[in-house]
Amino acid sequence: MNGYMTVQEAAEKWKLTTRRVQVLCSEGRIPGATKYASIWIIPENAEKPKDRRIDKR
Repeated sequence: MNGYMTVQEAAEKWKLTTRRVQVLCSEGRIPGATKYASIWIIPENAEKPKDRRIDKR
């Protein structure tokens, strides 16, 4: 699909595991990510979500 990337492509781009990207999608942390049939599609211009474990004071 034009304008979208797969979980695998996002994982490679953001240096995350595919499972982590799936979890981020299901938690709604990637704006525009949509489940199409049984796969997640992510807008190509989506940015990697911030890591909540890192506390910037």
